[in-house]
Amino acid sequence: MGEPAQLTGPDLEQGTSINDVPDGGSLLGHAGGEAVLLVRQGDSVHAVGATCTHYSGPLSEGLVVGDTIRCPWHHACFDVRTGAPSGPAFNPIPCFRVERNGDRVAVREKLVMPSKGPTAMPAHVVIVGAGAAGGMAAETLRREGYSGRITLLGAEATVPVDRPNLSKDYLAGNAPEEWIPLRPDEFFTEQRIDLRRSTKVQSIDPTARTLTLSGGETMPWDALLLATGGEPIRLPIPGSDLPHVHTLRTLADSRSIIEGVKAGGHAVVIGASFIGLEAAASLRKRGMEVSVVGKEALPLERVMGPQVGTFIQKLHQDQGVQFHLGTGPTSISTGGVTLENGQTLPADLVVMGVGVRPRLDLAEQAGLKVDRGVVVDEQLRTSVKGIWAAGDIARFPWHGESVRIEHWAVAQRQGEAAAKNMLGRNAAYRSVPFFWSAHYDVQINYVGHAERFDRVVVDGDLDKRDCSISYYLGEKRLAVATLGRDLESLRAELALEIG
Repeated sequence: MGEPAQLTGPDLEQGTSINDVPDGGSLLGHAGGEAVLLVRQGDSVHAVGATCTHYSGPLSEGLVVGDTIRCPWHHACFDVRTGAPSGPAFNPIPCFRVERNGDRVAVREKLVMPSKGPTAMPAHVVIVGAGAAGGMAAETLRREGYSGRITLLGAEATVPVDRPNLSKDYLAGNAPEEWIPLRPDEFFTEQRIDLRRSTKVQSIDPTARTLTLSGGETMPWDALLLATGGEPIRLPIPGSDLPHVHTLRTLADSRSIIEGVKAGGHAVVIGASFIGLEAAASLRKRGMEVSVVGKEALPLERVMGPQVGTFIQKLHQDQGVQFHLGTGPTSISTGGVTLENGQTLPADLVVMGVGVRPRLDLAEQAGLKVDRGVVVDEQLRTSVKGIWAAGDIARFPWHGESVRIEHWAVAQRQGEAAAKNMLGRNAAYRSVPFFWSAHYDVQINYVGHAERFDRVVVDGDLDKRDCSISYYLGEKRLAVATLGRDLESLRAELALEIG
C-alpha cells in the first residue's frame, strides 16, 4: 500500500561519516536501489529499510527510541537490530550489514535474520476471533518460533482485514479492495495457521480445555485466546432492520453500503462518532447528500473536547454535511428517518454509527471474571488459567485504572503481547493507546487515554490544521491529539510511555 520512498540523500554503499548521523537519530540515504536509513545510538549504527510496511510511511520523519524506529503516520514500531514490527505493521523492515572503517560507515548486503528457537509448547493454541488481536496473535506465535498447532476461528467470511479502512478510503472509493485483506489466503497455509472462516463458537469448557463449535464439533486446546471483538449496536426502533439500514463493522457491511450508494441520493448517518463521521465523509466523497444525527451538542465533544468538536463539525459542514444534533431517530421508513423533534429526513441509505458492545457471551458462559469487559492482568491473562483475552473485550490495568479501549492498534498490540505470554515470554502490556481518524484530507492522531478530563489546552491553530491538543485531569496530562504534527505525536506518546 502506498508509494515507495524516493531515493534521496547520500549513496550509503559509498559510505559516509558516522558524524553525519545524529546520535539518537537517523540519516536517510540509499543503497542498492533502495531507500535506507542509518540509525545511530552512540557508537552503534544500524541500517534498515526507510519505508514503513503498514502504509509506506517515511521512517526518516519518525522517532528513534532506544533500539526502535517509530513511524510518524500510524505509530508502527520496528526493531532496528532485527527489523521486527509491532502493530499496526505486520511485516518487518529489511536490515543491512553495516561496515565500519574508522569514522566511515557503509551499507552492504541485506541481512537474513535468524529465526527464533522453535518451541512446541503449548501443543495447540486456539484463537477465537480473527480480527486485529486474533490475527496479530497468530502471526506473532509463528514469528516467535512457535511450531505447534494454531487454529484461528473467525466469525466473518473473509481473511483478517484492514478494518480501519472500511470507513475511510475503501468506503470513499480511494482504496481498491485488494488493499483490504491483511494477508492472502496462501499466507495461512504457508504459516500452518488453520484459519476457519464463518465459524462461531458455542461454548467453552475451561476444565476439560475444550470448546464446542456451533456445528457441534468439539475442539481441544492447550492455550486459548479470546479476541471476539465488538458487535455494532443497532438501535431498537421501528425500521432499523430495513434493507437500506446498515451498521459498519465488517467488509461485508462496507460492501453493502457501497452497493446502496446513489449519486445525488440522500444518506442519513445516525451517530456523530468517529465511525459515523468517517462514513459521512466517505459518502460525501461518493456524491451523496449526507445528514448526521446525534444526541450530543457537538460531535466528538465527549472524547476530544469542544474545540475539536467545533472544528470537526465545521469541517464537515464546509463539505456539505448537514447536522441534526441534540436529537435522535424515532423510526426509519423506506424513504426517510423521523427524528425526536418531529422532522423527517430523506434517506435512500442509513448508516448506524452509534458504537459497539463487547462480545462477552463466551467469557461469561465459561465463568471468566467479567466487569464491562473480560478482566485481564498485565500479561492479558484472564481469571481462568490457560485463557487470555485481547482487543475490544479486554479490560486491562492502565496507570492504576481498569480500562477497556476499542482501538485497532491497541487490539493488535494486545494480540502480540498475549501470543508472547502464551509462550512464557512474560511480556507486560504497557503500550500507550493510539488511534487515528481521517476526515477528508484531515487526519487526527491521538495518543493516551482520557475517559474524563477537566482541561483542554490547544497549542497552535486548529483552523490551519497545525496544532496539538492536550487533555488534562488536574495537573496530569492524559492524552494528546495532533493535526499536522506527526513527530510531536510520537514524542507525546514517548512522554506518556515513560510517565
